[in-house]
Amino acid sequence: MSHEIEAGLAGVLILATSVWTGGFAAIAVVARVTARTLAPGDRVAFFRALGRAYGVIGSAALALALGSGAVLVAGRPWDGVLVAAALVAAALVLTLLAGVVQARRMTRLRHGALAEPGDERRADLVRRGARGAGVLRAFIGALALVLIALGAVMAT
Repeated sequence: MSHEIEAGLAGVLILATSVWTGGFAAIAVVARVTARTLAPGDRVAFFRALGRAYGVIGSAALALALGSGAVLVAGRPWDGVLVAAALVAAALVLTLLAGVVQARRMTRLRHGALAEPGDERRADLVRRGARGAGVLRAFIGALALVLIALGAVMAT
């Protein structure tokens, strides 16, 4: 691969990774702020719309980051770092898909809880689901950071 193509791919990788991680961090900040400023029904509607809008951008950024990274390491021998990076990337994608499914489930649960405010069973499901969502988001963030670290190791 020519130096110009490699440099271009590295630029795409850096930009896409920045969009992915920046968006992930921004959503965490937005979640904290909306918890304090929006009514529960408005918050559910907001995050449903945000998820749909950012899902396209975040997914495209992650796909570009993973794709450009894969092309950049295509000729590299499969050593422990590359195997670890491939496994972490696969785990990130699978965990992200689980997160999307979980987020849609939580939207349905929250809508149900808003429709029946006295239903303690449903409120308990929302509370437990929210804790699980936090753990899942933390795991997605950790996988992304580990993948970035492995990429930095491979680049040096």
